[in-house]
Amino acid sequence: MSRTSEFLKRIGLDGITVENSLEFLGKVQNACVLTIPYENLDILAGIPVSLKADDIFEKIVTNHRGGYCFELNALLHAMLSEMGFTVRSRFARYLRGESTVPFRRHRIVIVTLDAEDYLLDIGVGQIAPRFPLKLSENLVQEQGDETYKFEKDDELGWILCDMYKGEWRRYICFTDDVQYEVDFEPASFWCEKHPESPFNKAPMLAIKTEKGRKSVDVDVYKVFEGEALTEIKENLSEDELRKIYREHFGISL
Repeated sequence: MSRTSEFLKRIGLDGITVENSLEFLGKVQNACVLTIPYENLDILAGIPVSLKADDIFEKIVTNHRGGYCFELNALLHAMLSEMGFTVRSRFARYLRGESTVPFRRHRIVIVTLDAEDYLLDIGVGQIAPRFPLKLSENLVQEQGDETYKFEKDDELGWILCDMYKGEWRRYICFTDDVQYEVDFEPASFWCEKHPESPFNKAPMLAIKTEKGRKSVDVDVYKVFEGEALTEIKENLSEDELRKIYREHFGISL
C-alpha cells in the first residue's frame, strides 16, 4: 500500500480518488480534524518530538496517534505534496487570547490551486477552520456556524479573524517569508522544553466532531456542540483518562 493510500485510510477516506480540486482538499482537511487528535502526550512522557517526515508518518498514520501543529501540519504538507499539490508551510503567530504580539510558534499550510492560495490548518485544538480558506482580503467565508475573514497589516501580514460574539477576533497572523523544515525545529523545541511553554505541563487533547469537538484539559473531559458545553467529567484518574484517550481519541498508550 502506498503512503498516500495509508494516509487516506487513516483519515477515513479509504478508496477515494485523488483529485486536484478544492472539493478534494476540503474532504482531506475535514477528515483530518475528525480523525487525528491534537495531543501532547509524548511531550509529557519525555519522548522527543521528531519533525522528520518518516517519523511523523509512523507516529500518526502507522501508530494511530496525534500530535501538535508542527507534526500535524507537517504531515498534511507532506501528503498533499505527494498527491501533486503545490504546497508551502509558513510560521504563524497565534493571536487568540493574547494581549501582546507573541513569537511565531504555529505552523500552517498554504496550497496554491488554480492560481489562488488557500490556508489549511489541522493543528489547532480549539475552534478552527475545518475547510480551506481562500486568501482574499476582507472576503467573509462561512463554514457552518463559524465565520472567518482575512485582513492585511503592514507588519503582521495576513491576519485571520473569526467572528466571536458578534465581533471580529484576531486568530492567527502570518507573512509569506520562505521557511524550510529546519526552521520549525527551534520553535518546536521551545514548546517541548521551555518552562513557560503550555505544552509540557498537563494533558491537552482535542478532536473535532461533526457538531463540535471533544477535549481533555489536565483531568477534565469536555464535549462541545458549537460553543455549548454538553458534557463534562472532572477530576479524572489516570486510568479514567487512558480510557477516554482510547474511546474518544483513538489513542492506546
